[in-house]
Amino acid sequence: MAIIYWGMADSYEKIFEKMLLRKVPNYFLELMRKYFRVQVEGAEHLPKRGPAIIAPNHSGASGLDAMILMHEIERSCGRLPRVMTHRFWFMTKHLSLTANKLGFIKATTENGMRQLEKNHIMVLFPEGEKGNFKPSIKAYQLQEFKRGFVRLAIKTGAPIIPTVIIGAEETHINLSQFKLTKYMPGLLIPLPLNFIPLPSKWKIKFLPPLYLPYKPTAANDTELVREITDDIREQIQERLRSEIKKRKKIFF
Repeated sequence: MAIIYWGMADSYEKIFEKMLLRKVPNYFLELMRKYFRVQVEGAEHLPKRGPAIIAPNHSGASGLDAMILMHEIERSCGRLPRVMTHRFWFMTKHLSLTANKLGFIKATTENGMRQLEKNHIMVLFPEGEKGNFKPSIKAYQLQEFKRGFVRLAIKTGAPIIPTVIIGAEETHINLSQFKLTKYMPGLLIPLPLNFIPLPSKWKIKFLPPLYLPYKPTAANDTELVREITDDIREQIQERLRSEIKKRKKIFF
């Protein structure tokens, strides 16, 4: 009886986990995509198989851009991406377990290599927290790009798909950002004026993939990596300017 009970408990736990970590988030994200009236362009650039690095601008303070982007990738090509995520998700053991089951991974080179070698699509925000938590007066002004995503692409041969997200900047009015380095090295938190997201209209645009024709050892060439990173940053910045000019209204 104990064995049967244990098996039933394990089964219920899996059902609960599936409901809590897959069904509920998907239902919530479907509501969010309707709330933001998300429009997707360039989904044909998402690979049906093999590794890829999605490199978008980061904004909105809340992290909704990461979750909705993740959801749209899965809807478009049927593949659940892995997302390199804010270190907050890994402050405790329980948070880490939840993050991993949602498809979030801690932003380290080793984790990135591991996911790409398993042929996963990986979302990596080159601006990091500084882009997500920048004050709203700097909306659509890309912050400095970290270069790790380029090194990962060179080492693994995975294409980089530059991605533009319009609308996430306006969901929250962010006043500033604070450093909480006493709790965790480099930890930043935003100071948003509103907690309920504003109903801005979103567009997610996947640009054509970039294949870097270099040997893995080229990842150690600091100047080459810097030039490639700067070129990709400028490409995304130019496309942001172009999309903003075409946008007629923010909320309607």
